[in-house]
Amino acid sequence: MASASVSQRRSGETLGDNTKGRDVRISNIVAAKAIATAIRTSLGPRGMDKLLTKGSGEVIISNDGATILKNMQVLHPAAQMLVDLSQSQDIEAGDGTTTVVVLAGALLEACATLLAKGIHPTVIAQSFLLASEKTCEILKEMSRPVLLTDRQALLNAVETCLSSKVVAQNSDLLAPIAVDSVLGLLGVTPSTSPEDIPSNVDLRDIRIVQQVGGTVDDTELVTGLVLNAPKINAPGAPTVIQNAKIALIQFCLSAPKTDMDNTVVVEDYSAMDRLLREERKYILGQCKALKKSGANVVLIQKSILRDAYNELSLHFLAKMGIMVLTDIDRGDVPFICKTLGCSPIAHIDQLASKTSSKYFGTAEKVTHVYLEGASHRVVKFTGVPPATAPTQTILLRGSNSLVLGEAERSLHDAQCVVRSLVKQRALIAGGGAPEAQASYALEQHAKTLQGMAVPCFKAFADALEVIPYTLAENAGLKPIEVVTQLRKLHAEGNVGAGVDVVKNKKIKTGTTKVEGVSDMYERNVVQPLSVSTSAVTLATETVCMILKVDDMIVVQ
Repeated sequence: MASASVSQRRSGETLGDNTKGRDVRISNIVAAKAIATAIRTSLGPRGMDKLLTKGSGEVIISNDGATILKNMQVLHPAAQMLVDLSQSQDIEAGDGTTTVVVLAGALLEACATLLAKGIHPTVIAQSFLLASEKTCEILKEMSRPVLLTDRQALLNAVETCLSSKVVAQNSDLLAPIAVDSVLGLLGVTPSTSPEDIPSNVDLRDIRIVQQVGGTVDDTELVTGLVLNAPKINAPGAPTVIQNAKIALIQFCLSAPKTDMDNTVVVEDYSAMDRLLREERKYILGQCKALKKSGANVVLIQKSILRDAYNELSLHFLAKMGIMVLTDIDRGDVPFICKTLGCSPIAHIDQLASKTSSKYFGTAEKVTHVYLEGASHRVVKFTGVPPATAPTQTILLRGSNSLVLGEAERSLHDAQCVVRSLVKQRALIAGGGAPEAQASYALEQHAKTLQGMAVPCFKAFADALEVIPYTLAENAGLKPIEVVTQLRKLHAEGNVGAGVDVVKNKKIKTGTTKVEGVSDMYERNVVQPLSVSTSAVTLATETVCMILKVDDMIVVQ
């Protein structure tokens, strides 16, 4: 049977021929490279922004790689892999989402060159994985340890992250907010021992509340809770409560409704009057139960079954001196409970139970605050007792929804940078210095190798230089000259030499004046080590996956 199947091969075809596999591989490389080319101009502090328009008419302005790719309509499977790569980098490190895609594009271009030389895809993939491991070792060697109690070092890393964002001009304000919000979750103080600091942090415990109006400079970090309050619900309702006792209720402060199969027939005015009196009595009883429990601030969760409240209940509570906040989203309930130390009350009978105290939260002060330039108020809960699981709230201001959206994404990336340092407490130079150093070191390491690994390692090393090249190109410098000078500096042992796109000074190195090149450590341009290592690792794994695909099969 085997000889029969072999004899059925087409005329002129040999076992070594794989034209279809080569065509599919090149097609995948071209499609994936197109994605990298599309966002390459967004890399670095001098990168361009992209304006994205959705079918719904929503507009997004951003230069964040993950945001741009997530909203792009990508059809080719290989191109979709680069979109997923950016999302993976965003989850893993929170920063470097553009870098990882640009690097993957350069590695794919190197693969195309190696394939044209006749090197087998499996050999290329194996060599690239080894080169990736060697690169991570090189990056770890040039990194510097950091203490989480060193606030200035954390600020330097966060400011480097924010320098490439739309809100870069506000980094002096946003960087401290990002650092303090994460350190606040960990309870880090200057006297905290490094061994006592946890090795991870949950950024879901930081809530960002957007408010249109004012500028980004009006953004503030609130140790407590901030909720939107579009209006004061009843005339005469209190706007300030001292020593607040807070109840979050999930039952409705309104008259009960009949089942869908039942009806109530009102035959005369007296019956209508009795019905209204009973409803009034029922609602008043609920309000008195809340008052008797000692609660002076009531949060009412939204209800989709019936009205969560009515005007009469708000009137009664206002007369009793109880502040009411309505329309609390179900998704916000866990965060509110964690912050205030309360539990949701599902039934009014729980107010009178022996364990009712566990349902209430406390705060020193609850205040309605009218924000200057905003269209409505917010409610601030301050003086919240320290909880076993502390939370932080950031009140984010901006002139319009586009600015607010990009500012929130930038703040999240900045917080992810701090989280990366919590997990792996090491900093590395920015400005393309790690890639330039790794490129030089890999070139030297390739001289010790033999066989097909040599051209693969050299191609990997050359691909790493795409990062400093693109940074210089986007900054309007002469990229070839900058990369050439970086090679020289790293050969001389200056591991921190990188592309200086901010100051753009001419510094003297030996007898040569170099434009746009500085020592990144001296310039405090640093980033978490995990951002660089994860970018190299994830990009290499994705490239190897694309490289080893030799056919595309449509299945049902």
